[in-house]
Amino acid sequence: MTPVFDDAFICDSVPAEVMDQAWAAGWRHFDRYFFRYSTQQASEGSLQTITPLRIDLASCTFTKSQRRVLSKNADLRTEIVPAAIDGELRALFQRHKLRFTQNIPDTLETFLGPDPAQGPCTCRMVRVFDGPRLVAASFLDVGMQSASSVYGLFEPEYARRSLGIFTLLLEIQHCREAGLRWLYTGYATHEPSLYDYKKQFRSTQYLDWNAAAWLPLQVTEVC
Repeated sequence: MTPVFDDAFICDSVPAEVMDQAWAAGWRHFDRYFFRYSTQQASEGSLQTITPLRIDLASCTFTKSQRRVLSKNADLRTEIVPAAIDGELRALFQRHKLRFTQNIPDTLETFLGPDPAQGPCTCRMVRVFDGPRLVAASFLDVGMQSASSVYGLFEPEYARRSLGIFTLLLEIQHCREAGLRWLYTGYATHEPSLYDYKKQFRSTQYLDWNAAAWLPLQVTEVC
């Protein structure tokens, strides 16, 4: 039986090597609020088991489907820069959140705080442009040996381009080039959910709460 816990704390600043340790223990954070929980209630009332995920960057290779996503978006301009929130990003977020029917986030600051440059750890952002227009963005925290995806958003009218997958692929490439070992992709659930796309990346591991160990995940690849 999965142990049931729901832990949280507030912290203003965390050293890079301590962030590595926190992610490895299943912790995540939004702004200065750090949290870790093992179960959640689904919309229909059933109990779901939370499954933290990470990618072994040294052995990860892209699937045929993921390579197609990279090729399909090769015409877009991309950059990775220190995270900052501006009016253009806020407007994109407001359009992006219309895709959700439950657990609708309030603002982008809910995840990043008012000024992600001020911590609690180093935060970078991926930006994707179609000409001068910002069409997607994602955010990742960076530690000493690892990084953690925080949030991604994109223009709903660009849904056919799979920009959520695209920015995550760019994060993987960036982390590998930076010599990092792990990219933590956040929480999924043991049961089927909207977050199953995170389980489609090769060399993904999951945190087994009972064993307190990271184990290989059986990856379901999309053709």
